[in-house]
Amino acid sequence: MDLAASGMFLPPQTVGTILCCICGVTMSPNSANMCVTCLRSRVDITEGLPRHAALFYCPECQCYLQPPRTWIRADLESKELLTFCLRRLKPLTRNVRIINAEFVWTEPHSKRIKLRLRIQKEVLNGAILEQSHIVEFTQHDNLCESCTRYQANPDQWVAAVQLRQHVSHRRTFFFLEQLILRHGAASRAINIKEADRGVDFFFGNRSHAIKFVDFISNSIPAQSRSDKQLVSHDPKSSTYNYKYTFSVEICPICREDLICLPPKVAKSFGNLGPLVLCMKVSNSIALLDPLTLRIAYLDANKYWASPFKAFLSSRQLVEFIVLDVDLESSEIAVGGLKYALAYVQVARLSDFGKNDNIFSVRTHLGHLLCPGDYALGYDLYGANINDIEMDKYKGLDIPHVILLKKSYEQMRKKKRGKARSWKLKSLNMEVDGTIKARPDEEKRAAEYEEFLWDLEENPEMRFNISLYRDKDYQPSEMASTVDGDDLPSVPLDELIAELDISDDENDNTNSME
Repeated sequence: MDLAASGMFLPPQTVGTILCCICGVTMSPNSANMCVTCLRSRVDITEGLPRHAALFYCPECQCYLQPPRTWIRADLESKELLTFCLRRLKPLTRNVRIINAEFVWTEPHSKRIKLRLRIQKEVLNGAILEQSHIVEFTQHDNLCESCTRYQANPDQWVAAVQLRQHVSHRRTFFFLEQLILRHGAASRAINIKEADRGVDFFFGNRSHAIKFVDFISNSIPAQSRSDKQLVSHDPKSSTYNYKYTFSVEICPICREDLICLPPKVAKSFGNLGPLVLCMKVSNSIALLDPLTLRIAYLDANKYWASPFKAFLSSRQLVEFIVLDVDLESSEIAVGGLKYALAYVQVARLSDFGKNDNIFSVRTHLGHLLCPGDYALGYDLYGANINDIEMDKYKGLDIPHVILLKKSYEQMRKKKRGKARSWKLKSLNMEVDGTIKARPDEEKRAAEYEEFLWDLEENPEMRFNISLYRDKDYQPSEMASTVDGDDLPSVPLDELIAELDISDDENDNTNSME
């Protein structure tokens, strides 16, 4: 029952005050009968706490030593570094309670890290006193074992990972390079070399190589095997030193490939295809039947149980011109992407105006194509079909043309040579610069340009890739009128501003001068 609502008299409740037993100041009562100022002047709860500590820092890999031999990677003023510093102080701060911790700004090149701790401790008759305490850590540069070994001899590695894919292009490695950079999977690598149909990664520790192989296996369909070679042996201490090699073979199926599924695989997917398009490659392969819009996902285990190769690759795409479009169904979402079945009349662009060869095909691009557009597809009418899996199907009705995607090649001819407003980072990789490798450089540059086009056309590919703004880019006034509105591009809200600390430091020094 509410006493105030009943009209009863309630005396006001007040907090009693007392005088400090030392200075006589009015204060709220506590168990020590002393004000905060007098209590702090007689009791120092920071007594015995360290004010200086040392950290061992590897400037090459930006790691901190956690005794006895563990190195932890942490950025400046990060949560990881704060946790690491508090863990170093934990044995010395057992008698106090830390309620807050934060960094105090210091110059990045001062080799000093300051922490402001807010601590509590019970003093005189149970009174709790709270006080701030600053601890200064001094960084001592000391190379870790891996960096020391690399500085002594760059070729002295412990584990090597050999990535290989037996295809005629490097578009998979361009995409994989961006995934590695985004997740920092190769941050422990002491050296990276480009090899024939692949890349070699060298590590100073076997565990780092195993972690990298696990990342590759979780990102794309791949299989791996390992081997080791004895380097030295000490019979007195019974220690063995090995060099480990991990061979990782990437699935030869790439995005935009035309595949003829083996009868066993097609039957496991409910008689899918057998002619299907590879629409996406991640930890599984997305296979789409362009005639029925059925989609299936093939994981790495199923693929390596019955491996197969692509029937035709993206190197064999032919450009067609669309003459007529007859929609068969409305737009539907399949596997996160939108498609629409339609009957389309197309002609080869190379034959347009020379002969009357017109193909009527069924395609999944009915929502994109209009009369007069260009499309890329596989010309099965003029292709030399020689596939083992295709011979297993008797009486198979092979379509003359299978369209893959809309083509923007004619629009890009007007934009060719112009700079982009964005850029990508790349791994610090050793590339063969001899005269024999010059033709490969031209091919590599063309394939890299095609990879950039794919990023502009496919937003799903950009989802796992970090794109950075190019601060040297200067837009042209005639760009909007020349390039056209239909040409796909990367929106500005998807770009990341690249941080350049050196520029900020130069600006600060110039202003101080």
